[in-house]
Amino acid sequence: MAGARLRVDFRTLPEELRAGLKAIIADRPEHFCVAGEPTGCACRDDQCTPIDLTFARDEALQDRLSLAVDVEQDGREVRVAYGQKAAAFRALGRLLGQLVSGNGDGVAISPFRERSRFDTLGIMVDASRNGVLRVDVAKRLLRHVALMGINACMLYTEDTYEVPGRPFFGYLRGRYTRDELEELDDYAFDLGIEMIPCIQTLAHLEQVLQWPAFQEVRDTASVLLAEDEKTYELVEEMILAASSPFRTKRIHVGMDEAWGIATGRYKEFHGERRPFDVLNAHLGRVREICRRHGLRPMIWSDMYFRLGSKTHDYYDRDTVIPEDVKRAIPKDVDLVYWDYYHLDPGFYAEWIDRHRELGSDPVMAGGVWTWDRLWASLPFSFTTTDACMRACKQKGLREAFVTMWGDDGMECDVLSALPGIQFFAEHGYTAGEAVDQHLLRLNFRGACGADADFDDWVKASEVDAPPGVDDPGKSHANPGKWLLWQDPLLAVMDPLVEGLPLREHYERLARALFAAAEKASRSKRQGGARDDGRQEDGRATRAETDRGFNWGRRLLLPAYLAHALALKSELRRRLAEAYAKDDRATLRQMAATDIPALQAAVDDLWKVHRDTWMATYKPFGWEVIERRYGGLQARLATLADRIAGYLNDELDAIPELEVKLERPMESPPGTLPEVHYARVATPSTIK
Repeated sequence: MAGARLRVDFRTLPEELRAGLKAIIADRPEHFCVAGEPTGCACRDDQCTPIDLTFARDEALQDRLSLAVDVEQDGREVRVAYGQKAAAFRALGRLLGQLVSGNGDGVAISPFRERSRFDTLGIMVDASRNGVLRVDVAKRLLRHVALMGINACMLYTEDTYEVPGRPFFGYLRGRYTRDELEELDDYAFDLGIEMIPCIQTLAHLEQVLQWPAFQEVRDTASVLLAEDEKTYELVEEMILAASSPFRTKRIHVGMDEAWGIATGRYKEFHGERRPFDVLNAHLGRVREICRRHGLRPMIWSDMYFRLGSKTHDYYDRDTVIPEDVKRAIPKDVDLVYWDYYHLDPGFYAEWIDRHRELGSDPVMAGGVWTWDRLWASLPFSFTTTDACMRACKQKGLREAFVTMWGDDGMECDVLSALPGIQFFAEHGYTAGEAVDQHLLRLNFRGACGADADFDDWVKASEVDAPPGVDDPGKSHANPGKWLLWQDPLLAVMDPLVEGLPLREHYERLARALFAAAEKASRSKRQGGARDDGRQEDGRATRAETDRGFNWGRRLLLPAYLAHALALKSELRRRLAEAYAKDDRATLRQMAATDIPALQAAVDDLWKVHRDTWMATYKPFGWEVIERRYGGLQARLATLADRIAGYLNDELDAIPELEVKLERPMESPPGTLPEVHYARVATPSTIK
C-alpha cells in the first residue's frame, strides 16, 4: 500500500496512551493520520492510504510486557492488545518498522505476539562525566526507547541535580533542576517508562567533595565519611532532592567502587575497623532514611565481592564474603549486579547464583560501551549483552538494565548506543536465546526512523577496530581515541601498532561513513523533513543543530574522526623514518601537505564534535574536551614549527624523533588496549 499511514482515532484510544502517542506522532507525523483531534489528519495527503490502528489493554496479559497484534481487512485494520503501556509502544515501534520497510513499493503489515520474560527492561544513562543530556534530547531518547519496549530509565547523577541550600552541589556542572526532572518524569510516564533516581551516597562523590563546603563529610577524596551525623544530614537531603521529582518509590543509591573506605578521616576518628562492617553500617543508615520516606533502595553490589577478594576484584572466583556479613545485608535493598565484560553466559549465570547466596535475586545491569571512546563499541556490546541476557533468561531474572557510562569525559555521542539498546530490547522480548537479526534491523528503523540504518551505525564502531583488532565482537579496545589524543611527537602507543596499515583502514572507513551520512540525510530530505542547514562539506551548521536531529548527521562525528586518524595514525612513524634517513625531501613534503592537512582535519573534527555536543548535552563539561582539542592543536603547531626549523637549519636536531619508542603495555594477541586520555596525551604524570 503506497502512501500507507497509521490512522488513530483519539476518541477511542485508551486514555493512558494519548499523551505518549501524541508525542510520537509529533516526532513522526509522516507515518500517521489522526482522527478525533482538532488538528484532524496529520498527513494532509490526498494519496494517503490509512491503516486503522486501535489499542486495548488486555487483562489476560496480566499487566506484563506482553502484546498481541492482529491484522484484518487485508492489512487495513490493526488491533493491538497489551498488558502495560510499554508493551503498547513496543507494538507501535514494530508496526512502524514494518511501515517504513516498504520503501515506496508497498507495505505488508503482519500480525505478531510477544511475551517478555522480564518485568523490567531499563536503561541507565550517565549524566555525571561531563555530558548532561539536554532535556529535549532526553525526551527524544525516551521516545525512541519507548518504541523499543523499554519501561524504566535512570539518569545517573552523582552531583548533577539540585540539592536545596547546597550551592556547591553540582556547581557549574549542568545539574538538572527539580522542574527539569519533573518534566522528564511526566514525559516518561506518558510513554510507559518509570523514571528511577540514580545517585551516589558513599563513593564517586569527588565532584562534591572537592569543595571546602563539604570538607566535614569527607573520608577520602571521593568517599563520604561514614558513621558521621553530618554525613547523614547531607545524604537525607540528597535522597529527598533526587527522589521528590519522581513518581516512583524506588531509588538507586549507588555505593559502588568505594576505594579506601574507612581509611581516611574515618580511621582517624574510629581507628581500624573491618571495611565490611563499615559498609553494612552505612548501608543501614541510608536504608533507614529511604524507609522513612517510603523509598525502596537498590545499590551496586560490587563492594561486597571486592572486600572479600585479596585482589579487590569484583569477579574474583576466590572471593570470600563472611556469613555474618551476608546475614547483615538488608533483604529489602536490591543488589544490582553490573557486568559489561564477559563473553560467556556461564560466567553471568555463576555470578547470578553468587548474588542469590547474598539473600535475593539481583537486578542485572549490562552495558552498551559508550565510555572511553567517541562512538559506541557496538559489536562488543552485542556480544556481552547476548551472553548476559541468555544467562538472565536461563536463571529466571525478572529485571535487567543496560547502562551507558561516560568515563573519561563522555566524549562519545551517547545516541550512538541506540543499536545496542535495540539489541537489548529484542533479547528482552524474545522468548528463545537468539535475537532475530532481520527483526532487529527492522525494529531499529521503526524505533529511530527510516533514515537510521542499523548497519551504518555499527560500521562507525570500526573507528576502534583497525588492523590489530581481529574480532571487534571480543574487544573493547579504543584505539580511535588514543590514536587521536596521543602526542604527535611523543606517540607513546605507536609501538603497539607498528607496521599496521592504519591509514588505509581509516581512509576507507571515512569514505564509507561520509557516504552513509549523505545517504541518510538524503533519505531525510526525501521524507519531507526540513534540511536547510547543510554546508557544502556536509557538516551541520548551528541552524541545523539547534533545529533538530538528522540521524545521518550523527555519523559525521565518526566520519570526521576517521578522516583525522587517516592522517595522524602513521604520522610520527613516517616522520621518524624520514628523519633517521635525513630524507629532507620527504620531510618537506610532509611539512607542506600532511601536517597542514591534519591540522585542518583536527579543526573540522573539533567543530563537528562541538556541534554534536551542543545538540546533545548541556554546554557544561565541554570545556574538558575542548582543552584536549586545544592541546592537540597546539602540539601540532609546535610539530610544524620544529620540522620547519630543522629544514631551515635553525635546529640541529629534533630529539623527540630520535627517541626509540618502547611498548608501554601489552594486550592479548589480536587485540589492542583500552586507554584513557591522560595516559596518551603525555608520558608524564604531570597533567
